Amino acid sequence: MEEAGTRLAGFRPEDFQNFLRDLAQAAAKDAPRWQELQARYYERQAALWMNTLSRAAGQNPDVESAAQPVTDRRFSAPEWAEAPLFDYLRQSYLLTAQWLEEAVGALHLEPETQKRLDFFLRQYIDAMAPSNFPATNPEVLKKAFESGGESLRAGLRNFLADLEKGRISMSDESAFEVGRNIAITPGAVVFENELFQLLQYAPSTAEVASRPLLMVPPCINKYYILDLEPSNSMVRYAIERGHTVFLMSWRNIDQSLQETTWDDYIEQGVATAVRTVQAISGAPQIDTLGFCVGGALLACALAAHAADEPLPVASLTLMTALLDYSDVGEIGVYIDPAFVAQRELLFSKGGVVPGKELAMAFSSLRANDLIWPYVVSNYLKGETPPAFDLLYWNSDGTNLPGPMFAWYLRHLYLQNELRCPNALTVAGRPVDLGRIAMPTYVFAAREDHIVPWKSAFETTRLLQGPMEFVLGASGHIAGSINPVSRNKRNYWVGETLPGDADEWLASAKAVPGSWWTHWADWLDHLNPERAPAPGQLGNAEHPPIEPAPGRYVKARC
Repeated sequence: MEEAGTRLAGFRPEDFQNFLRDLAQAAAKDAPRWQELQARYYERQAALWMNTLSRAAGQNPDVESAAQPVTDRRFSAPEWAEAPLFDYLRQSYLLTAQWLEEAVGALHLEPETQKRLDFFLRQYIDAMAPSNFPATNPEVLKKAFESGGESLRAGLRNFLADLEKGRISMSDESAFEVGRNIAITPGAVVFENELFQLLQYAPSTAEVASRPLLMVPPCINKYYILDLEPSNSMVRYAIERGHTVFLMSWRNIDQSLQETTWDDYIEQGVATAVRTVQAISGAPQIDTLGFCVGGALLACALAAHAADEPLPVASLTLMTALLDYSDVGEIGVYIDPAFVAQRELLFSKGGVVPGKELAMAFSSLRANDLIWPYVVSNYLKGETPPAFDLLYWNSDGTNLPGPMFAWYLRHLYLQNELRCPNALTVAGRPVDLGRIAMPTYVFAAREDHIVPWKSAFETTRLLQGPMEFVLGASGHIAGSINPVSRNKRNYWVGETLPGDADEWLASAKAVPGSWWTHWADWLDHLNPERAPAPGQLGNAEHPPIEPAPGRYVKARC
């Protein structure tokens, strides 16, 4: 049971073992400081214990509460404060967490070592919260008593069901179906090969922009993050703004495609999609958008072809995408030379990277948001998570081909070669991002933990041509998928692009609402010409194959 729970939560025992080893070694090098912190910790724990004893005896405590739960939603229920025992467990845990953070923060370590230690410290602290265990969570005990134990039985059923699926349920999955109430924008598959299907969406305006728009989503998740429900569909918004939208739906990789490479994703994927859209539309050039890994693939394809056979692309939008991997955020703690070498060996003759593994790795970066709340509610309380389209999508991952994944880790994440002119050769062509000399719109999200916004800002130094950088509020997904209809959050725009990200932000202007409006205005300014909307989807050479959303997106891991 313990091993199964660890697998579901995405943690490896060796991570915690390595964390404790590194902590002990670092502490030994600075014994006086460590002893000082220990003494202060013991004093505060003793004060907390006296406080608890006084309260249990019906006396007013003389010592102030050691830790305040006001902003910690794990302990926000009144049961944590009402009973002295659980109040003590809560405060003792928070004191210990604070002490560990102070201790690790005071160590003099190399930056990369410090970053890894900080990360695994947070993993350890999050995992050991008393709220995560039935015997030390008063909410769980209360619900079990009131339900006659039914909540615990329901929790066990939920746990076994998730164990069979190999992932934690974050949404009521019975509430959604791709093609029924999400990914329902009208359209058709107009091209397919073994790697992707190309969707073309039906226009909703009498006239459309003279250039069509191709969206390249990430291949790590399904495309429909861009086309959830009608109220928050970026695809639908672009159509309503008068664009003929095409979109790539990547294949969920199986054993038949286990030898697929990065080159295949560039040539059979992005380059083929660009040429097909241009051929169907008849336009001399097209506009493009790449989201997350889709942005890296799109930029790599454009750069590789720029020298001898330029792809017919007039503009580029990069949405929370990395081209400079100098700082990749917290995901970098998982990617070191030993890990990459192991993956290269494992996939040297092909193989498939399970989408569930990738999803749990990303979820572990925000365990207190994406793991432990669901462990508590689903398994300890026996509750069914509420329906939430974004979290349904988050759980609907895709497999990747091992060789492609290992190449991506080695050459982009580990060696950061995409930013270096001619350091990479893709499909027999040298890659130089400096050859991309078209108008480019770079969007980043200020709280993005997958694509740090300052790393995304570095893109402005790598490409040529007119450049627009826009910074949105919130994180990787919530910042990107911010529909105009809800008028939430804000974004920042700047008149100039100085060399430093902080300098840019200092002079940027905050604008309320969704950045989609600013982006759509930018596209309209680049391409003001309008033409009659196409009367049919596809053309004689590429007739509709099946209605959108197509078969590929429905294949689950």
